[in-house]
Amino acid sequence: MSGGSPLGLRQSILVIGCGALARELLMVVGANHLDNVHVECLPAILHNTPERIAPAVRDRLEKAKGYDKVFVAYADCGTGGHLDTVIEEFGAERLDGAHCYQFFAGQKEFEEIQEAEIGTLYLTDYLARHFDRFIWKGLGLDRHPELLDDYFGNYTRVLYLAQTNNADRTEQAREAADRLGLRFERRFVGYGDLEPALIEIAGAKA
Repeated sequence: MSGGSPLGLRQSILVIGCGALARELLMVVGANHLDNVHVECLPAILHNTPERIAPAVRDRLEKAKGYDKVFVAYADCGTGGHLDTVIEEFGAERLDGAHCYQFFAGQKEFEEIQEAEIGTLYLTDYLARHFDRFIWKGLGLDRHPELLDDYFGNYTRVLYLAQTNNADRTEQAREAADRLGLRFERRFVGYGDLEPALIEIAGAKA
């Protein structure tokens, strides 16, 4: 990355984030006064076509000028390692984990959740808010409800990993579980590993 910060100033950081994390990224940056961090997000809808994530990140990395560091606020997100190849090429860093549920829950806790009940469908604040767009309509269930069992027949529960204590969001997540015919559970996790990762990359103190 080109550019650089004057002596004595914190490094300038560009965060290229998933649009599904935009609110959380901005909240963490604001709450921790990370004034040296600039957040830009790519469209969340890329998650419906994960093969497009790495090329989109590459395009933005090629335009990243004037920053000391670039941090990619994605997990692997179904790219099959292609995102890591792009990130390594540009000397950037990314969030640990296979997907956002993992870093929101925390690595150890997520592994325990998965082991306890493998047939778990995860929702975050974003996915609870946009369930209809990303899952119901995104998978064509509004047009072909007969596909419901094909998509979700092997799932046993919806686990809402909540970033906020928001009653409306919880009700949206519960309604999503009802529509899918799955048991509903909620676990408050906050920002999980996202917050310490941003604080560390920004060079700020926790």
